[in-house]
Amino acid sequence: MKKCVMNKLLFFIGIWGLLIACQENLNTNDFTGNEVTYDLQSASQYNISGNVTFKEKRDGTTQVVVKLTGTSGDAKLPVHLHLGDILTPAADVAALLSPVNAKTGTSETILKQLANESAVSFTDLIKLNACMKIHLSDVGPERDIILAGGNIGESASKGIASGKVGISVCKSE
Repeated sequence: MKKCVMNKLLFFIGIWGLLIACQENLNTNDFTGNEVTYDLQSASQYNISGNVTFKEKRDGTTQVVVKLTGTSGDAKLPVHLHLGDILTPAADVAALLSPVNAKTGTSETILKQLANESAVSFTDLIKLNACMKIHLSDVGPERDIILAGGNIGESASKGIASGKVGISVCKSE
């Protein structure tokens, strides 16, 4: 009797392990393996920096993951993809992304279209002349405070000879 119960228990543990392994394989198969990471530098008196990673998904969308250090609290920090490089004054918003959770310093967005509703692929994004900015707020005077930012796509390939650069304030609607 004990042997039968033990065999059933081992069988169910084996099945459970197989299901977990299959689930992990499904998640990794969602991506093509193409990805690119860009640095985000501190942009104000706040000591916040990090990076943003674009990962190509098999369904044609792009997973955008922002990871910041130096954030804390319960705030939701707005993340914008802007057209033009980080120095472009009043740059148009190309896409609104999921806000950064200040407690974890992370944001994750599945991006399939820009603000003008045109489709955008991973290849489009890494060729785009654009930048990313993380704001302190999306309303009031704090919306003009940029915590971190950096060039992406074609803008990132231009390079910055002097290192850290100034970051322009965004267009206010």
